[in-house]
Amino acid sequence: MTGPVALSCGEPAGVGPELALAAWRALGAELPFVLIGDPRHLPPDSPLAEIADLSEAAAATRHGLPFLRHEFDGPMTPGTPNAAHAQGVIDVIARGVDLVRSGAARALCTAPIHKKALQDGANFAYPGHTEYLAALAGVERVVMMLASPALRVVPATIHIPLADVPRTLTADLLRDTLRITHAALIRDFALPRPRIAVAGLNPHAGEGGTMGREEIDMILPVIGQLRSEGLDLHGPMSADTMFHARARESYDAAVCMYHDQALIPIKTLDFDRGVNVTLGLPFVRTSPDHGTAMDIAGRGLANPGSMIEALKLAHTMGAARARGAGGASPR
Repeated sequence: MTGPVALSCGEPAGVGPELALAAWRALGAELPFVLIGDPRHLPPDSPLAEIADLSEAAAATRHGLPFLRHEFDGPMTPGTPNAAHAQGVIDVIARGVDLVRSGAARALCTAPIHKKALQDGANFAYPGHTEYLAALAGVERVVMMLASPALRVVPATIHIPLADVPRTLTADLLRDTLRITHAALIRDFALPRPRIAVAGLNPHAGEGGTMGREEIDMILPVIGQLRSEGLDLHGPMSADTMFHARARESYDAAVCMYHDQALIPIKTLDFDRGVNVTLGLPFVRTSPDHGTAMDIAGRGLANPGSMIEALKLAHTMGAARARGAGGASPR
């Protein structure tokens, strides 16, 4: 896993193609990556460098954005998804997975997809990117992390109504989430003894049972069991006091009980640099923490910060995983 990062093109009509070019301009030869996609989807007169093999990326990046050609059916209009592109988007993701699993790429970074466009154009059977990647990898359970230089957060439950959280948040789910997070912090973030803060579900972490018993009946027993296995866990903590600067110094990642409990603090602290990371896959996958932004696609207004951070984190995590697997220290 010493090759470049592979970047799947995502939705051609969204901001992914222009952000790939902006990221290449910002990173240059400092961090070679290869775009998999159709060069016709890039902004006009983009400096491009077509390659046939990922080993050519480092040399090619001096001349333009390195890309592996993957032609799509039908024309591309920024801001307007084309159903004819759906299968191409899906195939590019699978191609990226093949490259990283074969060792040709050190990690996979995915530009945003438009889920409805994939469902309408190709009967895409998955709720999103993450579930499709898990299926390709043959993994039953994966975990979403949002990471930035300021904070790493993991929501135990994700895209469900708040009313459904208490029954969805089982001991098994929380236990798996904590174990996967712990293992990933060691393997992919090079933290030999990661410290994980665990949020409570209720205000003030239940306040001794007066505001709910989930902390007493489920969260504390899970924490106790995993502490006995050697995990360094702190909590359950009151979510309203665990994200200020001094508190964040005491842990390496925070596991939260539901989507907004995790995402509000990181998006408040570091909105433009947040990266979506999928933990629990047999390869490294990152993605910018934003959508296709159809309303501004093709206008040169998209902020490349999250894409740049996603590529940088993919590179760093891929290097850490390679070292842990006994590979040569990638440069």
